[in-house]
Amino acid sequence: MPPDDPTNPKPTEPVPAGVVPVVSIENLHVHYGAIHAVRGISIEIPPGEVNGFSGPHAAGKSTTIKVLSTLIGHFTGTAKINGIDVARRPQEVREQIGYMPDFFGVYEDLNVREYLQFFAAAYRIPRKQRKPVIDDVLELTDLTHKIGDQVDSLSRGMKQRLALARVLLHDPQLLLLDEPASGLDPRARIEVRELLKALTEMGKTILISSHILHELAHLCTRIGIIETGEMVAHGSLEDIYRQLQLMRIVHVQLTDADDTLIQKIGQIDGVSSVEVQVDRFAIQLREDHTAVEDLHDALVDLGARIHMFQPEAMDMETAFMKLTEGKTA
Repeated sequence: MPPDDPTNPKPTEPVPAGVVPVVSIENLHVHYGAIHAVRGISIEIPPGEVNGFSGPHAAGKSTTIKVLSTLIGHFTGTAKINGIDVARRPQEVREQIGYMPDFFGVYEDLNVREYLQFFAAAYRIPRKQRKPVIDDVLELTDLTHKIGDQVDSLSRGMKQRLALARVLLHDPQLLLLDEPASGLDPRARIEVRELLKALTEMGKTILISSHILHELAHLCTRIGIIETGEMVAHGSLEDIYRQLQLMRIVHVQLTDADDTLIQKIGQIDGVSSVEVQVDRFAIQLREDHTAVEDLHDALVDLGARIHMFQPEAMDMETAFMKLTEGKTA
């Protein structure tokens, strides 16, 4: 079977029969005058999944999220949230989403309590329920101790957590997060990442746009890489690596390996080379031919006694650079 062509990626895996996808986009096109910002993107996201969009600036990531957020009304193709058409029934869609843009906005005259009370009223949360709801989201985002602080005095990281608290007030099923870690220091990025993990454990479906690739790799079930408005690859990190035919280095320590065994390892399907190092072997593996797990089984079948078997971590930046050329839409 010929390897996959990364310039013509496989379509998104369909959501299982009987399950309504939380996000469904089919052949989406968006124009800003003469600029063709989104060119035929199609994707389905099932309940409880975390999907990431990555790509160069102005590639179409934020535009796609804004369509789902009902902020862009002029597009072709279809976009649905829980089966609800975004273009035809935007108000119903807004009740089921939490949208967090890549900028916080200016609320100089409000403290944290007043800020959340304002948005709780905007979400039409009954007055008697507002205080317990606000208390809950503050506890979840670890901001209870900041309830009386002026919003404008908060750090960038605190503002991002407050923005997440805001979008959680009405308990939406889908969170649309545009660059949630942008501009944060390393500690604040870790805090936001841990918060997002907690939200996925609560069953939220999340779509994240980010250029911080390793953050997406840690958080996302699947990642879509967008360039010039097109989805050039979509899948798990392992899927993308297989599509690109990138090499994975697997470090192996074997007991009593001889030259004959090393020669046989080099003949395993998918093994490009075997480098003998001081205390181990470095096996170059083409994962589009053989999965890492299958390599382990093949070594056992050869009679190898494995003391250590350690695949190197995936390098998302390598995939990104191979897939994109820094172009924009």
